[in-house]
Amino acid sequence: MPLRITHTADLTTAELVTVRKLLDEVFEGDFSDEDWDHSLGGMHVMLWEDGALIGHGSIVQRRLTHGGRALRTGYVEAVAVRADRRRRGHAGTIMAELERIARGAYELGALSASDEGAAFYAARGWQRWQGPTSVFAPDGVRRTEEDDDGVFVLPGTVPLDLTGALICDWRNGDAW
Repeated sequence: MPLRITHTADLTTAELVTVRKLLDEVFEGDFSDEDWDHSLGGMHVMLWEDGALIGHGSIVQRRLTHGGRALRTGYVEAVAVRADRRRRGHAGTIMAELERIARGAYELGALSASDEGAAFYAARGWQRWQGPTSVFAPDGVRRTEEDDDGVFVLPGTVPLDLTGALICDWRNGDAW
């Protein structure tokens, strides 16, 4: 099963269209243009079967602040496997590559998990953030209570207090 790992800059227009179609299908129309934008600018892991894209995930650089430090973070976005190919280990294959990149290139891995995905990430060693989450908004630091309990981290090279505050950089759309 061909696995392709590449930067956004190396994807053709046709490949980008194919990825976006997969994400729209998997997320059943609940994948906004802002969500799409969040998945671009980093590395993509794409899983192909018989010439068809069946799975995708990306990792982009973000800055998260914790314990008075700005941390270079590999933030996982747009993890999706086609419905008819689920429960076969494909998401695990994609995540293994994203985790390899996170561990090799960043101080920390992070993601925002859906309720459905939380157990999957926890089983892979991702740890649920237990402290308060916030965003550096244009008008200052703003709490993101709605995202508490949904943020997971993959510890890297810096010590973490999972009960402390975690602040993400600003972006349009969902902060986390």
